[in-house]
Amino acid sequence: MEGYQAVAVDVTAIWRPTLKNCPSQHYHPSAGRALPAVIIGLAGEVGRLNGQRLAVPRRIERVHPHDGSEQRLWTNLLGQVNKALTDKDVVVVDAGVKISQLHDSHIQRYVVRLASNFSAGRNVLPDHTCGRKPVYGATVRPLARTYKDRTIPATTPDETTTWPLAGRLIQVHLWRALVLPKTSPHPTNNTFDVYAFHDPSFKQPWLLATSVPLTAESVYTLYTNRWPVEQLPLAAKQMLGAHRQFVHASQTIQRLPELALLAGSVLSVLAASSRPLPTGFWDRCPKPTPGRFRRALFGKPFPEDAPLPDPFRKKRSATDHLPKGNLARLPKSPPIQRVPVPVAA
Repeated sequence: MEGYQAVAVDVTAIWRPTLKNCPSQHYHPSAGRALPAVIIGLAGEVGRLNGQRLAVPRRIERVHPHDGSEQRLWTNLLGQVNKALTDKDVVVVDAGVKISQLHDSHIQRYVVRLASNFSAGRNVLPDHTCGRKPVYGATVRPLARTYKDRTIPATTPDETTTWPLAGRLIQVHLWRALVLPKTSPHPTNNTFDVYAFHDPSFKQPWLLATSVPLTAESVYTLYTNRWPVEQLPLAAKQMLGAHRQFVHASQTIQRLPELALLAGSVLSVLAASSRPLPTGFWDRCPKPTPGRFRRALFGKPFPEDAPLPDPFRKKRSATDHLPKGNLARLPKSPPIQRVPVPVAA
């Protein structure tokens, strides 16, 4: 990737539809609307361990105590990530983030996926022929679109290249030195390049934008290196069961997902660094996945000779008589009223 390191940034949600006074909401694709959820910002450095791609967490950000919106979370997350970036780090985000947000956070190197109807402008003024002098650069549309039964063609690319990938021939169209729409051309503007990847295996092309002058192969590789950050919520919510949390205190509902994400990262690293553990006799070709590693640890006693820090101690409290899980949330049934039965004379 031409010496650059991918830093994947994403937002994950743990759904709490019945939690009263939930601090935030997140869009649920099955419900088709936003539902109460605890959203956590996550940034991780992507690398390889024994041939497996992993994302090591750099930053875990919770929502603002007075503003639980996802937009405010993205602003805080990108600002904190920018403080720890090195000269070789490239921030990689999905289509939920806009280029203007990256510019507002002063992130200099990024790769972001764009919407199919994305448009930009040139950073130079077009030639003046007649009428009012132009104020903005010419509009660039990477993909064709339809508006009121009228097809608007795509802008002719500045460069065109092809490269083979897994037996397929990927055609890439490039547009150089673009700016956001309604931005007056100026030499100090934050410019970016747009890449359109036309893969014969997919109907819709990929649109990626980057502020770093890279080859098409490097841009494609950097964006695909964003996917390991999705494994951290998977290991935390599905493998460790954090999606079934039943805590209700204002601090606990934020702290438990953060600890679960950290534990999921540790579980993924331990699984990748150990030998593959089969689930059973039918698992002929096991993979070093966190799920198999968790099943191997399940049921084993915790080593009593493991050294623990002084703040950690075993809580010796009797809890067998207390209801667990959903049973603890059910309202208490009213006491039974005993009505005296009159005795016949």
